[in-house]
Amino acid sequence: MKSKTLTRADLAEALVNKVGLPRNESQDVVELVLGEISSALARGEGVKLSSFGSFGIRQKGQRIGRNPKTGKEVPITPRRVLIFRPSNIMKERINDGLSGKTAKAAE
Repeated sequence: MKSKTLTRADLAEALVNKVGLPRNESQDVVELVLGEISSALARGEGVKLSSFGSFGIRQKGQRIGRNPKTGKEVPITPRRVLIFRPSNIMKERINDGLSGKTAKAAE
């Protein structure tokens, strides 16, 4: 079962339909918000979106990995990785969606 992926264009279209912004302005708003999130993460800052979740950066040190094809050990360089932790509200929404319940029915 293949599910649809939400894109920047979908977000902009939702602003057009639900808020009534013109298309070009809604695209600018989406780009501005995503740009601010990206910039904060690039600076090493966390991003917390209430009722959604939080994004952060984790520093990973150098370690030894293994090439699965040859079995040869290779060094993996230190790097920063993006992490996402969903809020409890988001977890409930996702799990309610799987069980067929809605958030209103659970209350």
